[in-house]
Amino acid sequence: MIKVITGYKVRKGEDIRPILLKLGSHALQYPGFIGAENLLSEKDSSIIAMIGTWEKAEDWRVWEKSTIGQDLLRQAETSLAEEPRVTIYRVMPPRIWG
Repeated sequence: MIKVITGYKVRKGEDIRPILLKLGSHALQYPGFIGAENLLSEKDSSIIAMIGTWEKAEDWRVWEKSTIGQDLLRQAETSLAEEPRVTIYRVMPPRIWG
């Protein structure tokens, strides 16, 4: 399982929540998608993180390259102050820790 964390820096006065909701709802149609949550920075409300959970990195890459995913990210670009930052983490099973 992987977690894909996408960080967004939103321009002042812009609201990308509708686009984030669309991203999550369209991702539901793709194999391997488990779920997503959006986080708003306590310190700076212009910073939003979307955490997507996928079965495999390959599943997420199919979504990332999809026409719908790319179109929605293009829609968000006008509301963003910076390029989104994407980081992929592989979930480590507890047995690796001990």
